[in-house]
Amino acid sequence: MNDAPTLDDKLPEALADRPSGAPGPVDPVAFARLYGEPLFALPTDLYIPPDALEVFLDAFEGPLDLLLYLIRRQNFNILDIPMAELTRQYLGYVEQVRARNLELASEYLLMAAMLIEIKSRMLLPQRQAAAGEEVEDPRAELVRRLLEYEQIKIASRQLAEVPQLGRDFLAACVHVEQAQDLRLPDVSPAELQQAWRDILRRAKLVQHHRISREALSVREHMSLVLRRLQGRRFVEFAELFELDQGIPVLVVTFIAMLELAKETLIEITQAEAFAPIYVRLAYTPA
Repeated sequence: MNDAPTLDDKLPEALADRPSGAPGPVDPVAFARLYGEPLFALPTDLYIPPDALEVFLDAFEGPLDLLLYLIRRQNFNILDIPMAELTRQYLGYVEQVRARNLELASEYLLMAAMLIEIKSRMLLPQRQAAAGEEVEDPRAELVRRLLEYEQIKIASRQLAEVPQLGRDFLAACVHVEQAQDLRLPDVSPAELQQAWRDILRRAKLVQHHRISREALSVREHMSLVLRRLQGRRFVEFAELFELDQGIPVLVVTFIAMLELAKETLIEITQAEAFAPIYVRLAYTPA
């Protein structure tokens, strides 16, 4: 049997021999450190605020949502609401809300006042309605608001169930490389016709005018003019020109007349200003 002292037997002696102020050995049982010091037990003065942990089993979006929840949970007929029981349950919830958040309970208190008013009006004797008229139910306005709210709530739930981009699915982005062979666009007959018209219009702008040289003799046309004046006293100036022969012939004829007038073979006369011009053979005295 081994009687050698163990580590547990030597630990009290080591602590007693340790000088004051020297760091102690690290205890492996310490579960935490606070400012470098090991903690071997939970502090007894730990304070946890009362509102540090709150559990909300039912969350409502407003007084109408709470009323609708109470009616559906108790299977009340919404067209014949038992106001006494509904008001009692509603006020119980409002008291819980007031204990935590007075600002949040303001709208709930307004609805509570409305429920109490409806309940008190139902306790009063009903007045006699006129002939053919129906006595108005004090709960009618509340029922109308509850039905409208329920319809809107159902519609919003259905809209929320519709798949939405970014929440329920993502748009697929696929990179497709272009093919090497380019597909040429189709050309319609109207586009082809317009292209042909453009070509014709450009062709008219670049048309060539060919000028051919025509051999015309001034002496020959001088003889022609003298033959036309032969045997006639006066001939009007315009009658000596043949318009169907073209502009070159007209020019040569005019030059021939000027040469004849220069050589005093013809006379060009005019009776007065702006009067017709006449041509005749030059008068030669005997």
